[in-house]
Amino acid sequence: MPRALLLFGHADTETFNDRLAEAYTRGYARGGGTIERLDLAALDFDPVLRSGHRAEQPLEPDLLLARDAIERADQLVWVFPTYWASQPAVVRGFVDRLFLPGWAFRYEGGALPTGLLRGRSARVLSTMDSPWWWYTFVLQRPTHRAFGTATLSFCGIQPIRYTTLHEVRSLDEAARSAWCARVEGVAEKDAQRAPSPGRARGFIGARSRSTASSAPSDSAQNSIQKLLR
Repeated sequence: MPRALLLFGHADTETFNDRLAEAYTRGYARGGGTIERLDLAALDFDPVLRSGHRAEQPLEPDLLLARDAIERADQLVWVFPTYWASQPAVVRGFVDRLFLPGWAFRYEGGALPTGLLRGRSARVLSTMDSPWWWYTFVLQRPTHRAFGTATLSFCGIQPIRYTTLHEVRSLDEAARSAWCARVEGVAEKDAQRAPSPGRARGFIGARSRSTASSAPSDSAQNSIQKLLR
């Protein structure tokens, strides 16, 4: 049974993004998959990478929990709004802190590293108010390039599929409901795809030397839930 992890990158859970996340969850379960959800804004962690990669910054308990969830997943599903042609700060901070050398990627002498998250696919579901032509031709699809290629693909995640909603502020209720139905169908198909090849048994990245003595926060425990609907 395929297993997905939905990483929700909006601080407000009473939004159209949340409706889309719920629609994806329903569709993935209908397709025969198991899906967990992680609300990034509910996690208790410092989003600032204080010393870059020069010094170790111990992972907080919530990040350790998130790391375990990623290691269990066959597919990572990212749901977030687009702010200033980029991901919300909570998404960027989560990636900065967790997708570290030795776990997400490793340099082995070449110009580009070996991606240690290989064997996993991704779905990037993003919303924006900009029209498609502005995002595509003027901005050159920044989420596709910076987040998809330069982040997820850099870490070995392939293939990466995109569902991008444009001009969201002009969508009426009928259009929003239609998008939710469409996202359900996309999720059902995702659940029926074969897992990406190259997945290691156990995890291939080196574990951080960091340890945590405290338990994950209550908010994180509530936000990471197995959804078997």
